[in-house]
Amino acid sequence: MARVEGPKAKLGWTVSEGPSRSRRCCSCTMSKIINKGVNLRDKINGNEMDLSLCNLTEVPVKELSAFPKATALDLSCNNLTILPSDFCGLTHLTKLDLSKNQLSQLPAELGRLISLQHLDLYNNKLTMLPVSFAQLKNLKWLDLKDNPLEPSLAKAAGDCLDEKQCKQCAGRVLQYMRVIQEQEDKEKERRLQREKASELEKKREAQQRAKEAREREARKREKAEEKERKRREYDAQRAAMASQEKPKKKEQVDGEAKGNHTVVKKSAPRPRRSVISLLLKLLLFLLVGVLAVVGVCQMTELRQEATCVSINVMYEEAVSQVRGQEVVRRILQKLSVQQP
Repeated sequence: MARVEGPKAKLGWTVSEGPSRSRRCCSCTMSKIINKGVNLRDKINGNEMDLSLCNLTEVPVKELSAFPKATALDLSCNNLTILPSDFCGLTHLTKLDLSKNQLSQLPAELGRLISLQHLDLYNNKLTMLPVSFAQLKNLKWLDLKDNPLEPSLAKAAGDCLDEKQCKQCAGRVLQYMRVIQEQEDKEKERRLQREKASELEKKREAQQRAKEAREREARKREKAEEKERKRREYDAQRAAMASQEKPKKKEQVDGEAKGNHTVVKKSAPRPRRSVISLLLKLLLFLLVGVLAVVGVCQMTELRQEATCVSINVMYEEAVSQVRGQEVVRRILQKLSVQQP
């Protein structure tokens, strides 16, 4: 094994003398990891674990978590495209080398690696760092060279050609990410306030709708009560009118009964009067007829006839007798009074 020159030498990284040997060794180790046969104790040197040049496509997080004393982890020169979220549970790490992989993003929970002091992300496909990066308060060294970073992040990172520049890069990027985090926190706060305001508005609207519903129900009840009150008043008026009409009807019935009784009493003699009147009219008619015959026999040339002579004699005798009868005179006066 030979020491690595350059910044990695500061961490005490070591590699095999030949890349083929290193690859064979790591390949064998990963085969063992995949087959779940052997742990990684043979890859630990002090507090360092070297898994570089092993052609890894995923990180054996579960196996690595069994070695909390391995605070330095080298995963450089592999084919990693993503780090699983549980990788951020390796909070014991203080040094991490992920250079020369295919990483396009880092897990959102990266800020959980609070013990991390040294982070090498050289030559990946990163464009932005997660906001939680600002929580890496102990980070002292950072390399972001050869990544397609967003212009603002690339400007903040600057160069990392030596130890001093890499330390400055860590400070500037942390400051930049803190600003991003503050902006996101403010935006989150504004979003929460908007959501809260929206919830309050919805609550007010719901309360207003409930109030309006209660008012409608109250108006409906009032109308129903008013209608019921008017109905009761109408029924009371009808009852009062009915109670007032009863005596009147009784009086009317009594009056009609009395009237009928009186009429019966008064009209009892009517049949007698009507018969007398009929007889008197018949007598008058006969008298008029007789007078007419008498008149004809007295005033016309027929008086010489035998019939008329007899009639004239009878007339003269009757006149003489009538003149002496006071009763007949009274009857004649009454008849004259009744005639229209």
